[in-house]
Amino acid sequence: MRELFENHSPENATAAARRAMRPAVRRRFYAKAAAVPSDDGFAVRLDDKQVRTPAGRVLAAPTLALAQAIAAEWEAQGEVIDPAKMPLTRLANAIIDGVADRPAAVAADVEKYLASDLVCYRADTPRGLVERQARHWDPILKWASETLGAPLVLGEGVVYITQPAPALAAARAAIPDDPWRLGAVHSVTTLTGSALIALALARGRLTADAAWAAAHVDEDWNIEQWGGDEEALARRAFHFAELQAAATVLSSL
Repeated sequence: MRELFENHSPENATAAARRAMRPAVRRRFYAKAAAVPSDDGFAVRLDDKQVRTPAGRVLAAPTLALAQAIAAEWEAQGEVIDPAKMPLTRLANAIIDGVADRPAAVAADVEKYLASDLVCYRADTPRGLVERQARHWDPILKWASETLGAPLVLGEGVVYITQPAPALAAARAAIPDDPWRLGAVHSVTTLTGSALIALALARGRLTADAAWAAAHVDEDWNIEQWGGDEEALARRAFHFAELQAAATVLSSL
């Protein structure tokens, strides 16, 4: 199955599945998918066949619950196997192939978002948007300050804000080093544009739905004002599934 997911292999950490929403499909060739104990934790097997990542590594997870969730994606496939409908498998591939061997580089990528985090940049008008940003983002900043010891500074518009070095260091310390948690945090960070949202999700401060809503305050506001197009809504659904996959990883470890 490696060739089926090769176009989704990560170029930098968890960039899997960012390119195509309609990849090539292959007819289903197995009767049952299951999770079984292995040297790598719990591996996904299709009948008696081992599943491998695009880089040729065993598709295995550190916990039975997570491996079962991945296997459930394979079990749910119909007559054809469609990687676009398998966000958890894509994320697992990305973590195994792209994060496990280079956690420091992936953590550094997450860290970059802290210096210009989405929730720190506020609109000054209209009033409704200002209030909505505050409602979704202020609790995250309060949590970061009180729980992480990272009081970050707010600004208006797109002018760059220089954050206090001690606050950035404290937030940086909260980035996980376990490859699976780190990979999930990286995925959420890139999907939302906010490392703080990702860390809050990882720490149980936000649910997946709340994280998604916080990340799309501005977009949702614009859709309410001007409407949304079909392609954009399909893209949102695809990315929401990716965020849910990351949340599944975090809750299954």
